[in-house]
Amino acid sequence: MKGGPYKLRWRAKELSLILIVLVGATILIWTWDKSPVLSSSLPSKNQLLQLSPDIKTVPLEPKRHVREDISTLTQSEVINNEEEHHVDKIPSIDTAESSSDFETVPIQKKEEEAAKHKHGPKKEKTGVIKSGSSSTQIEETNNVILGEKTSEQEEKIVENQACNYAKGKWLIDDRRPLYSGFGCKQWLAPMWACRLMQRQDFTFEKLRWQPKDCEMEEFEGSKFLKRMRDKTLAFVGDSLGRQQFQSLMCMITSGKDSLDVLNVGKEYGLVVPPGGKRPNGWAYQFPSTNTTVLYYWSSSLCDLEPLNVKDPHTEYAMHLDRPPVFLHQFLHKIDVLVLNSGHHWNRGKLRANRWVMYVGGVPNTNRKIADMGSAKNFTIHSTIKWIDSQLPKHPHLKVFYRSISPRHFVNGDWNTGGSCNNTTPMSIGKEVLQEESSDYSAANAVRGTAVKLLDITALSQVRDEGHISRFSLTASPGVQDCLHWCLPGVPDTWNEILFAQIKSHIAVTE
Repeated sequence: MKGGPYKLRWRAKELSLILIVLVGATILIWTWDKSPVLSSSLPSKNQLLQLSPDIKTVPLEPKRHVREDISTLTQSEVINNEEEHHVDKIPSIDTAESSSDFETVPIQKKEEEAAKHKHGPKKEKTGVIKSGSSSTQIEETNNVILGEKTSEQEEKIVENQACNYAKGKWLIDDRRPLYSGFGCKQWLAPMWACRLMQRQDFTFEKLRWQPKDCEMEEFEGSKFLKRMRDKTLAFVGDSLGRQQFQSLMCMITSGKDSLDVLNVGKEYGLVVPPGGKRPNGWAYQFPSTNTTVLYYWSSSLCDLEPLNVKDPHTEYAMHLDRPPVFLHQFLHKIDVLVLNSGHHWNRGKLRANRWVMYVGGVPNTNRKIADMGSAKNFTIHSTIKWIDSQLPKHPHLKVFYRSISPRHFVNGDWNTGGSCNNTTPMSIGKEVLQEESSDYSAANAVRGTAVKLLDITALSQVRDEGHISRFSLTASPGVQDCLHWCLPGVPDTWNEILFAQIKSHIAVTE
């Protein structure tokens, strides 16, 4: 072959040169990658890599506005994106308070926090991030989303936001009480009018409850009647419910005799039964606004049925799974219903009243339900569940379950020498800051229903000086009343909170 050996040698030299160049280039690139000095002189990857026009680039996801619910972020987005300054803990615009500590928390906890603040009082309109200029950026973003608000708009938003009336503190207010303890004889039972007793210290009458972070409208009888025009408010419960009823009647009339008020008890079956001393309740109508306020005694909030109507000493079936017959009969006539129960759930009361627990129309055999606390909770849940099922039929109806009124017996109970001798207001505290109700069973009973909690337990707990105590006119010697309250007194505040919450309901329904 012509020139064969020479040509092969030349081809071998070419291959050797190419191999040397490739090896050298590989060594050089490897050295650049490993050496910080050399790598700093390299062009950026974006300059080295030129994408083909046929390949579409995917833009980075823009930063989310704070307006969005932070809980929509995935956990990996929160933890891995360090430039976002841990925004998972940032309150949204609807959040009540901004925190100074923004730690990374699990998404579930974060969502619980968001839910906790959702219905609470709100003060700030923009979310704030702790880290540097990001807070400014977030606030500017919020202003773009929401637009600039006038002070009038901001006041309207604050006014419309829900208020947790159970949080707050007691203050001395010389405008209190709302009625005289010497007067209101038309509505107030003497056994609860401490001004008619031997008590000397009445500073407790001057206290007013101030909710935290929101204002509570001043109660006025004329405002109440106007708000409740052509409506009926009913208290159904035990003797503490009766106290709240008498308190409200005194508040509406300012403790003055009102001869124009009509007794309409017959319309609700509230008459003295044969052989009885008093009716099972009272109902009064204010003709000027056609407003009715009534009380029906049902200490257990369940149906009580005599087992033998001919026997005056008969036992009563205490149907734990049935609401009081009164509610079946008159629920359609009621616009605002306030329920309560609690202090009659003990063995002594059941034996004295000859009540026998029934479930499903027969005597209860379930030992778990037979436990007194369980029986009470079972009944309250059953009654509230039934009422909640009736609300679609009565869209005008607003229902509250009032949490339990605390007792303050010390060193014993009512029949074992227990006492409550303190007469100095706020000596055991004056402020309540907890988020949840102290009456857990009541809060659980209304959860998931349209029935609202009238939470008065914690704010009443710090008012041990407000009980009738040793000054009772009817108690036996040595027996103190650390359950019922002096009137004027703490139950007036329950009604002020009720008045404020009725306002919210009436505004929505009308």
